[in-house]
Amino acid sequence: MDNILRLTDVSKSIAQKQLVAPFSLSFTAGQIIALCGGNGAGKSSIIRMIAGLSKPSTGSITLNELTIEAQPEQYLAAIGYMPDDYQFTGSFTAYESLKFWGELKQQSTERVRELLALVGLQDTGKKKVHQFSKGMRQRLLLAQALLSKPALLLLDEPTNGLDPYWMKQFVSIIDETARQGTLVLFSTHQLQVAEAAADHIVLLDQGQIKLSSSYSNIKQQYGEEGIQKAYEQLFWGEEGPMKRVRS
Repeated sequence: MDNILRLTDVSKSIAQKQLVAPFSLSFTAGQIIALCGGNGAGKSSIIRMIAGLSKPSTGSITLNELTIEAQPEQYLAAIGYMPDDYQFTGSFTAYESLKFWGELKQQSTERVRELLALVGLQDTGKKKVHQFSKGMRQRLLLAQALLSKPALLLLDEPTNGLDPYWMKQFVSIIDETARQGTLVLFSTHQLQVAEAAADHIVLLDQGQIKLSSSYSNIKQQYGEEGIQKAYEQLFWGEEGPMKRVRS
């Protein structure tokens, strides 16, 4: 299968501070990729570069052989993007908000209603989005990212604020999205979410990629503890997190 997303020697620096060290990765349609790491690991910086919101300091990014420099409209049209936070203003309901985004993306009212039902917001009535809980806002943002059935679904910390039921539903939604041929790439600091959802894991620490491997290979190498064990050994050494506390 041809690579759908290719990042070559990509890095990001601001004011001589390196946010993301140079790296190269490529992924194909139907994969689910989790970028894992704590605050400042570089997860959001990578997603924003792929989304075209931030320009790489070095390197190139291609999506289906498109670049944002040469074919900006086609490149951006192939992406569904969910930011890590969005401040809703005004007096729009969930339906009105998603309908507005749907019109921008030339999507039908039927598609809007389908996605509201998918994320459990079909019965919110006249309640305004700015009155929603964090989890409800996250679900609405996920729905807008899915609107145009993108080739690449980019989700920045999509499970923040979700309760256990919607955590499980999130995994189901992106699994089905990938089965339909979309490449899904999401960031998370919740290793259990990555373990439940992703088939490829990228572990990041202070802008450095410590590991990029399939979930199955990680399980084979690190055993039943999988990603958690890999994270502890790569970031803290054999003794685990208590090593830092004692040092």
